[in-house]
Amino acid sequence: MSDPTAAPHLAADLSTASVSDALDSLGLPGSLHGIGALRQGQRTAGPVFTVTYEPVDEAGGTVGDFLDDVPAGAVVLIDNAGRTDCTVWGGIMSRTAHERGIAGTVIHGACRDVAVATAAGHPIWSVSRFMRTGKDRVRVAAVQTAVTIDGVLVHPGDVLVADDDGAVVVPAGRWDEVADIARRIDRVEEAIVEAVRGGATLAQARARHGYHSLQTRKDPS
Repeated sequence: MSDPTAAPHLAADLSTASVSDALDSLGLPGSLHGIGALRQGQRTAGPVFTVTYEPVDEAGGTVGDFLDDVPAGAVVLIDNAGRTDCTVWGGIMSRTAHERGIAGTVIHGACRDVAVATAAGHPIWSVSRFMRTGKDRVRVAAVQTAVTIDGVLVHPGDVLVADDDGAVVVPAGRWDEVADIARRIDRVEEAIVEAVRGGATLAQARARHGYHSLQTRKDPS
């Protein structure tokens, strides 16, 4: 069985592009469409800690203090239904997360205090940035329950990898399999580049190494 807690080390050499291609070859969803890096040069990987928000009603509610329960090395995945009209992550959260060794934050929604997050060195991926507070607009509805983002079902403990191209999630039980395929894809792509450097045409190099079928689904799962 794969160990999702080892993901930060195991994924150090893997890009989201390679992981996404590996998922495609297995017929598995995982790429979180519409979520991008807050700034370039970020990357992270780790087990997911999920948080779900919902609109407030007459009963009220708060934005929550869930950060106290997030273990070091985890990636916080917040689902605010893709809302961009109010934030669910700001400067206090970024600085606290950095101090506690939390690996990063991925938001299906908006964040704010970008300069603070940058100065703290806490990596964030989100749909957008917007300064309006989420207080009295949204509240924490659930922590550490399954969430669905862009058709991707994510469970707590699944492995999330994020870099300049976005964020992708791998089911914890299939991490080793996906990582192996992703590394094979990387090796093939590197071999193609080396072949071109050696004088082959791109078409020849791709045909020689089976490039056009790399991501073709091979597993009915």
